[in-house]
Amino acid sequence: MKPLTDFFFEGNLFWKIVLLLWSLLTSLFTNAQISESSELYKTLKNNDSIMFERTFNRCELDKLDKIINDDFEFYHDVAGEESREKFILSLKNNICSNPNKKPIRKLVDESLEVFPLKNNGKLYAAIQKGKHLFFIKENGKLSPTGSALFTHLWIKKNNSWKLKRVLSYNHLPLQN
Repeated sequence: MKPLTDFFFEGNLFWKIVLLLWSLLTSLFTNAQISESSELYKTLKNNDSIMFERTFNRCELDKLDKIINDDFEFYHDVAGEESREKFILSLKNNICSNPNKKPIRKLVDESLEVFPLKNNGKLYAAIQKGKHLFFIKENGKLSPTGSALFTHLWIKKNNSWKLKRVLSYNHLPLQN
């Protein structure tokens, strides 16, 4: 018995051409990650830094107002779902409550990807995803604790970018 691929491709030029055209067309219309040198990539990487370096790591919580949307939602695979208010309160009461034993987040730079979302050719939002590592800072020393993946939905609102949805998942403890 001949393989199924022989039925479609052996001596059948028509199916070869159809497959080639389909491959070319789908590759043309697929949204790919944008370049790290693009303005959108740089803007969202900077916003990631505000979100995590400034607010999570340094506890400058006043910086959140400028970058998170009013209807912000945070989904975490361990801590559950949080609204904007609960998220800010959680940062204040958990992440920023003990400077002597402070959780720290570091982005894995090469993991960061940005995908633009357009409506009739007009940029209205973007998906940002990547991996981050977590540490505990005690007595000036960073000790690794684990890693996780994240996916952010940024929306363009009045010519600025606001974080609307966060998925934080695949939290793994430090692997020895």
